[in-house]
This record gives sequence, structure tokens and C-alpha cells, in this order.
Amino acid sequence: MERNYHTQMEAARMGMITPEMEKVAEKEHYPVEKIKAWLAEGQMVIPANRLHASLDPNGVGRMLRTKINVNLGVSRDCKDYDIEMQKVLSAVNMGAEAIMDLSSHGNTEPFRKKLTSECPAMIGTVPVYDAVIHYQRDLATLTARDFIDVVRLHAENGVDFVTLHCGINKKTISDIKSGKRKMNIVSRGGSLVFAWMSMTGEENPFYEYFDEILEICREYDVTISLGDACRPGCLADATDGVQIGELLRLGELTKRAWAKDVQVMIEGPGHVPMDQIAANMKLEETICQGAPFYVLGPLVTDIAPGYDHITAAIGGAIAAMNGASFLCYVTPAEHLALPNLEDVRQGIVASKIAAHAADIAKGLPGARDQDDRMADARRKLDWEEQWKYALDPETAKKIRDSRLPEDDHSDTCSMCGKFCAVRSMNKALAGEMIDIL
Repeated sequence: MERNYHTQMEAARMGMITPEMEKVAEKEHYPVEKIKAWLAEGQMVIPANRLHASLDPNGVGRMLRTKINVNLGVSRDCKDYDIEMQKVLSAVNMGAEAIMDLSSHGNTEPFRKKLTSECPAMIGTVPVYDAVIHYQRDLATLTARDFIDVVRLHAENGVDFVTLHCGINKKTISDIKSGKRKMNIVSRGGSLVFAWMSMTGEENPFYEYFDEILEICREYDVTISLGDACRPGCLADATDGVQIGELLRLGELTKRAWAKDVQVMIEGPGHVPMDQIAANMKLEETICQGAPFYVLGPLVTDIAPGYDHITAAIGGAIAAMNGASFLCYVTPAEHLALPNLEDVRQGIVASKIAAHAADIAKGLPGARDQDDRMADARRKLDWEEQWKYALDPETAKKIRDSRLPEDDHSDTCSMCGKFCAVRSMNKALAGEMIDIL
């Protein structure tokens, strides 16, 4: 059927219901008319490049299930695309709704095309990473036109959303150089834009040529993820003037994107103390008029390298409960190395727990159903049913099977054995004798 609209937002504003809206409504247990209304208002997005034929669409918005993004991609020190594809397959099988290809080495386009031709998850990229690699030229030699052309290339490759660091400008350079921050800029893309501006003396091309970028994104229905170049990289920098100044600019750019029917997400912190997370979510919702918020963590402490999937899950649960829509996973390798397959698995599990816990707290339709089924299975001491409802059944089964009780292990575990409270209660309520010894 011929498509007579450019973006999901435009279709919604025209009163049209797209196949993607219908699929999201079915997944989220909402009437499709609600999905359409939220899209029209910019309160949710369905990142769905018209060239991504293998996409299984998902919605991102604070009123929907909290979604998970997995970052991967090759680097100069870890350049095996086959391993990255294994990570992709593992992530999709574990329920990640989005994959961001952050490759910074080699010929990136074939891998990106493979993702958009075969992967059902939303695919995101950061075009500024790819510019140096694509042109094989040092950063200072690139032109504003080079950066914009890479945005178009990624759109043509079928990418569903692009992170663009549009919110920093020449004033940001002055603010950072004043030296009030401990960690300056920790965003890789943000630092590249900052460095290019510093070396060339020119304005940020993603800010200066934002209208042209909007035309590209409108043509292919690419969602813009407005990058937080100034996200805090440590607790001391959280919620400072540099971060909030960028957020104010992102709010202005959001309105400009919506005027062109281009879908927008806002990226957020970063390292944030627990007591500031709710306020950060409210600030974004107010300044950016409810556009979906996509957060990295937030990490609630700076001192846990090797365990940052846990620090991020704590912050992610609080953030999502208070309005964040989309959690970028964090792995145990954060700050240390490119994650391997096991790091990816642990990062996804931690993020999924955080997202699920937040969805229950928000009272989303059906969010607690799986938990209630697990409770029924535990009451009945039905282990096969428990594997069915476990978030990571393979790990749960492996732990139990490695430490089974000596006696009748069909009903208890090796921690309590016949002292098991559930077993005792089941027998007592059934009027049976409770044998312990």
C-alpha cells in the first residue's frame, strides 16, 4: 500500500492509523486512538525508518512500558563484527527493544545495513562517530557539510533513530573552559563536536544546520535523539548550569522538530545522586514538553567500576518510575573496556529488572501479571512454572540444579529443605502432618 505520509507523527496529526501504531497498541494494551493522540502530541515516538523492513515496531513514551537499548559496535582494539552480531542476537533474544551501533573502526556501513535488513529491534547510531571513519580524515579537516551528509547516509541505510549533539554551541565552550566542572564533557559524541568547534572556530553544524537535518529525518522518518553532550560524568557535576543550559536548548529544538512533524527523544544523564533523579525527570518533562526521555543509567555512585550495571539499574528504576521512557543499558565493563557477551547479558538483565520494577510502580496495564504468575508457581512449588516466568530462566535453573537438596528435591530448595515456609504452610492448610526430621 502506498504510504501517503512522511512520519508517524505526521500520520497521527492527519488522523491516520498506521500499521506501526496498531502493533504498538497491541503490545501496550492501549486503544490505538490513544497511541495516535500521544504521537500527535510528541509524548511518544515510534522510531521506524521507512527503509527498515525487518523492524518489529515499539513505542517509547513515559505512559508505555519502559524500553531498553543496548550499545555495541567495534573499535580499533576490538574489531570483530561477527562477535558484535552475536551480541545483537543475544540482546534481541533477551528482550532488548533497541540496538545502537557505536562502531568507531573499519568499514561501518555493511554492518549497519546488515542490522537494518535483519534485526527486528530499533536501530540507532551516532553519525558524528562515523564521520571520521567514513571519510578517513582527521576531525579538524571535516566540514559542516561532511557531518550533514553522514546523517543522510545513516538515514538511507535504514537507521530508526540518530543521536545528534545539537544542544551545544559556542557559549558551551566558554562555560566548559571556565573550569567549574570536575569531568568536563564525558559524552564521546559531545567531545568530538566540542573539539571540532574548538579547532575550526565554527558553530556546531548539528545546531547551525538543524533545519536541513529535520528535512532528512522527515524524508525517511528518522527519530532524532537529541544528545546530551553535557551530561554529568560524575556526581559532582549533576544538575549543574552546563547540563541545564543544554537542556533548555534541547527544549527549543524539540519545538522546531515537532513543527516539521519529526519525532524527538531527549537524552539525559549520566551520573546523578539518587535524591536528584526525580527532579531531573521533572525538569526534562517541563522544559521539553513531555518528549520521551532516554537516560544512561543514571549511575548513582562513581566508585563501582565492575558493578556499574547495578549502579545504573538502581538509578534507572528511579528514573523510569519518575517518567523516563527509555533506559540505555550499562554493563559491568562500563568505564573499563568494550563489553563481551557475558557483560552484555548482565547489563541487559540489570536494565530489564529496573524497567520492569518501574513499570509495576507506574501501574501500567499488565505490568504485574508475570509477577503474579510467578507467585502462584512459588506457592505451588512448581519449578517448571517458575522457569517459565523467570526473567532469566537459564541462570535460575542452573543455580538450583547445581545445589539440589539431598531429600525430596521436587518441592524444596537446599537453603531451607523441609524447613521451607511454603511447604509447611501448604501442608498445614491441607491438614497434613509437617515432617521436619
